[in-house]
Amino acid sequence: MLDPELLERITARRAELDDLEAQLTGRLAEVRSERDQLAVVERVLERVRDEIAGERASISPAPSQVAGRAVMLVPHRSPDTQETMLPPDYQRILTTVRQASGPFTARQVGETLGVDVAVKSKLEPLCGKPIRLTDRGWLRKQPDGRFATGL
Repeated sequence: MLDPELLERITARRAELDDLEAQLTGRLAEVRSERDQLAVVERVLERVRDEIAGERASISPAPSQVAGRAVMLVPHRSPDTQETMLPPDYQRILTTVRQASGPFTARQVGETLGVDVAVKSKLEPLCGKPIRLTDRGWLRKQPDGRFATGL
């Protein structure tokens, strides 16, 4: 038979450990709750950050990487968007179309800008730019494929 004093010590220690377990379980629940709350806050902040970034991107052109080169995206035309926010190539295209006596083709824009339009590899990159300006509201595309200012 075990010593009664030893049994009393074991019972007391078991009671202490049970109390400590209850305290730690309560604290663990608090920690998990706070961690879950922080995760929610983090997701909300990320969403707000992404929304702000999207709004800024729509207001001003954002640099981007294409084939390892930095390029500037063409912003959508709005009352807050200045023509000077466009990359220089796009500003020259707008100026060329605006100064023309009527609608212009991409080939005519290239000729005016001094691009060797006889070389297909030099003309093709230029052809996409008036289309991009049209998509963003800076130019209008005529049914015959020519471009005019939308201003």
